Amino acid sequence: MSSPPPLSLRDEHLAEIALRGVPVPLYHRSALQPRIVHVGVGGFHRAHFALYVHELASLGYDWGIVGLGLLDQDARMAAALAGQDHLYTLVEKGSGDPNAGVIGSIIGFVHAPAGHGDGVAELVAAPTTSILSLTVTEAGYAESDGHDSVPNTFDRLAAALAVRRERGVGALTVLSFDNITGNGMAARQATMLAAARLDAALPAWIEENCTFPNSMVDRITPVTADDDRQWLVQSTGIEDNWPVVAEPFRQWVVEDKFAAGRPPWEDAGAIVTDRVHDWELYKLRMLNAAHSCMAYLSALAAITFVHEAMAEPVVRGFLEALLYREALPTLTAIPGHPREEYAASVLDRFANPGVQDQIARLCIDGSAKFPTFLIPTVMRQLEMDGPIDSAATALAGWARYLSAFDPSDQAFDASGGTARQHALAAAADPPAFLEYAAVFPPELRSSERFRSAFSEGYRQIVEQGPLAAMAQATERERAGDVQ
Repeated sequence: MSSPPPLSLRDEHLAEIALRGVPVPLYHRSALQPRIVHVGVGGFHRAHFALYVHELASLGYDWGIVGLGLLDQDARMAAALAGQDHLYTLVEKGSGDPNAGVIGSIIGFVHAPAGHGDGVAELVAAPTTSILSLTVTEAGYAESDGHDSVPNTFDRLAAALAVRRERGVGALTVLSFDNITGNGMAARQATMLAAARLDAALPAWIEENCTFPNSMVDRITPVTADDDRQWLVQSTGIEDNWPVVAEPFRQWVVEDKFAAGRPPWEDAGAIVTDRVHDWELYKLRMLNAAHSCMAYLSALAAITFVHEAMAEPVVRGFLEALLYREALPTLTAIPGHPREEYAASVLDRFANPGVQDQIARLCIDGSAKFPTFLIPTVMRQLEMDGPIDSAATALAGWARYLSAFDPSDQAFDASGGTARQHALAAAADPPAFLEYAAVFPPELRSSERFRSAFSEGYRQIVEQGPLAAMAQATERERAGDVQ
């Protein structure tokens, strides 16, 4: 069977694309209103929030998104979307054949890097704008030292909010989609600090007119590869400048604190609740922790993809012990959403061969991840005299990775080399790694039980290899269950 001839992704071609069996927007995109301004349009936004908005548009709601790029590198996304009427293709990869669909909820994009004109205020202060949403990564929330010549993201947003105040436009929801604990509170703090730098009276106006809901977001979204573009052309005949790829699973849990109204996010599958923090802990201590705990040990075992690691019974058993024996008992159960079901879903998602998620991606920045994802679990288990072998072995794997891999082959770590310095010391004396105070609090550094478990895990990794070390950690925990 021959492939259909290539067809550029444009509004005028949607009918023909639909005839090829690819779902397209059935709503009138021209009727969508720019009610949402989103800062940081990347793969995750297009695979997640933009999909929720797209599905509500399919139900008749007129909420549309205008993307806002504040960084120089956002020029690539601006150009990619502008060349195809801001349409893009979402490819979902599960265990079977991939599924592609065209998403139409983004109706515009403004590229406004610092020093190159500023359309930020016009977007944020527009009467149609009800939600200012963000995906700016954890680094975007870093506080300015007051001496930067270039304003940070929140400085620019505060200036736009000042214009909104001057025009008397009123209420606005600032909605973070970043994968950080208490992302709404973090966005509020960053906004208030920037507002105070600009105008002493502005924070009071923001307090009265703006809300900052906390939310938890989840969807594995690997970087789009050339193979993805080629598959799209060969399978559907669609030429997309920048398709996005994701796993079938998605989740959005959010507080119902919308200052200027909202559509029924629940109708698109969102969970609206006042228990966002409990959901955050589910994700941080199970999904995120499991990703980081498998990452460095799998890299040491020369495993390339996550699903390949999960096909190793030793790795899967190691993660099961980590999730069910160590992480799960530290979490507050959410009624109707058992911890055990969430843990099982994590293992199933990791085993998905379609996503082709790379182990190297998971090895990024252990210094920032472990203190949030894993250390609280270890601390709690020590308090309960519970199992810690899986976590200790995972941390030992991180230390070994940092010392054994050439620095040029290592994933990025924000510690600026500090983590590796401690790892090099650990090569001669494993507990020396625990002196890395930015990750290991005093209670862990002084715990003889934890130091012993870490040292044993490190020794086994060096002498017997990472897979054997994982297997023995799992056996020690199982043995503890029957004592």
